[in-house]
Order: sequence, then C-alpha cells, then structure tokens
Amino acid sequence: MLRFGIETKQSKIDGKGAFALEPIPFRKKIGNLTGKIIKLKEARKIAATTKRVAIVEFGDGRALDASVNSNVLRFINHSCHPNTFMRVCYSKVDFYSLRKILKGEELTCNYGPTHHDGKLKCNCGSENCKGYL
Repeated sequence: MLRFGIETKQSKIDGKGAFALEPIPFRKKIGNLTGKIIKLKEARKIAATTKRVAIVEFGDGRALDASVNSNVLRFINHSCHPNTFMRVCYSKVDFYSLRKILKGEELTCNYGPTHHDGKLKCNCGSENCKGYL
C-alpha cells in the first residue's frame, strides 16, 4: 500500500526511478514494497544472473522478489546520500522518508550490503558517494 503519489520515469541514477508526485513529509511511512516471498536459495540464484536485482532478504531463509507482483517502490534507486530508508521487519519491506521530499524528487535508499559485492559502479552522484555497490 502506498501512502503518497509516486510515479515511475527515467532516472539519472539508473534505468527507471520512483519520483514523488507530491511532497512527502519528514519521518513518514511512504509505503511497503510488494512482491513474492521466495526461498533464499532461489533469490540468490536470481541475483547471480540478473543485473538489476529487486530482491530483499529477510534473514530467515526467505526473501522478497519484487520483480513479481510488485509496485512502484521497486524502482527506488540506491544513493549514498538517500532520502528514504528501508525497514525490513515481520516479512515486510517498508520505506520511510529521512527528510522532507519535494514534489518531483527521485526517491533513493542506501541499499547497504548487496549481491553485487562491491563490483557494481554507483551512479548516485552524491558528494559522499562510495563509488560502488
């Protein structure tokens, strides 16, 4: 369920991105990522053969595959200086605003450790960019 209007369009960071259709206040839940819950083994097999991965691991042997039955939140790109954070709890993946997000602004999240193991170049463009995912 989304609590704010969000659209998908071309991103300067990577491929498609998720953009705010309205201002989003500080510390507000934006919505939860939807998808299909799969076994971790299957998720890692998908991640090993896919460039743009839309998978979130739960830490209990399962993962959410957001490439299936998903919503616009799957297009939130990584940034080393994000405006949202991801909360993974109770088999759900929720996104919250880290600051006020302006209408038209791209939603970004620091993914943390990824399946790319530091081998994928980061294109976020922030001043404190680590340079990789």
